[in-house]
Amino acid sequence: MDGSPNRLAVVGASLAGLRAAETLSQRAPDTEVVVIGAEPHRPYDRPPLSKKLLSGEWEPDRIQLRPADSFDELDVEWRFGIAATRLEPAATGTGGRLHLSDGSHLDAEGIIIATGASPRRLPGQSQFGHVHVLRTLDDAMAVRAAIRAGGQRVVVIGAGFIGLEVAAIAKQLDNQVTVIEGATAPLIRGLGEEMGAAVADVHRARGIDVRCGVQVESLTKTGVQLAGEHLDADLIVVGIGVVPATQWLDDSGLELRDGIVCDETLRAAPGIYAAGDVARWPNPLFDEEMRVEHWTNAAEQGALAANNLLDVAAGETPASYGPVPFFWSDQFDQRIQFLGRSSPDDEVIVAAGSVAEGKLLALYGRGGKLHGAFGLNAPRWVMPMRKQLLSQVSLDDALAFVAALP
Repeated sequence: MDGSPNRLAVVGASLAGLRAAETLSQRAPDTEVVVIGAEPHRPYDRPPLSKKLLSGEWEPDRIQLRPADSFDELDVEWRFGIAATRLEPAATGTGGRLHLSDGSHLDAEGIIIATGASPRRLPGQSQFGHVHVLRTLDDAMAVRAAIRAGGQRVVVIGAGFIGLEVAAIAKQLDNQVTVIEGATAPLIRGLGEEMGAAVADVHRARGIDVRCGVQVESLTKTGVQLAGEHLDADLIVVGIGVVPATQWLDDSGLELRDGIVCDETLRAAPGIYAAGDVARWPNPLFDEEMRVEHWTNAAEQGALAANNLLDVAAGETPASYGPVPFFWSDQFDQRIQFLGRSSPDDEVIVAAGSVAEGKLLALYGRGGKLHGAFGLNAPRWVMPMRKQLLSQVSLDDALAFVAALP
């Protein structure tokens, strides 16, 4: 590009794609911006799908990311209900041609890929009408319809954040709920075993049967077959993680490894950037390659990818992306928050509060440095730790900092 691209494309119309489109439209008002969205809906907020929308407290209009008139005012061409099926990087060395599911194609001098991820499924899952995933608005409405009247036997397979949030809402709506998890505790990948076990206790205390270290042998017409036991179920929700939506890029020449491999600026190839759940990049703050599936990351990456694409086109230096990852989850009346990263070999220390109190802050250390901070009902303790993580303090200094908090 010579600094004045004629057309830019965003593939994916969720949060990351919306933030990218807004940034491109605002910074390059004379450039055509086209957004390709596989779902028929305008961009909406995903966190409420397993919370307020699922409970019936909110209706779909409450989760729209922008008012309807703001979409119309934004100088962007929206193509909803159309998926990208193949990418040909341009022979000229920047951008490329997108092949679309309606048989058309689109040439763009710059492309931002924000296609997110798709839920993993169990073998044979599609043949059973009572088995669901929860990733999209339509998924959430289908599960809501099944649990809203109460009295159902609900089995949730997978004790990740989505699975536990679904379990909590289903229980609050007076359903019988069992959670099946193959690992030794919920949320091991995000929180580690000790804090994951604390979250499991929150659910058990409210009447949910949480079973860890249990493998599913098969799904059946009437429930879930475990080793030596059959669990009867009227509804099954499978929440066993997601897979980055990169299948359509298999012959694109981009490096794919549990996501689109990017550099520190989110650049995957000349004129091609990635953002959100689909992007894998080296985070310089943690000296670690990562792919993050949470709201804050998607919002920040969408805007940064757009800014970097335009900066490079104008011959300017792009910015690297080195954030402190942050995620949260609401389960029953409990607020779970995590800053930073965790790994199985981290040292975990409860620095304030306790499981018994129902309020705690746990710090995660790696190599003597602060690596992460987990809070249960403790936002005033958790959020100050962001500055400590940005400063890359030692674990001992972080503990001293917590001891001085009010």
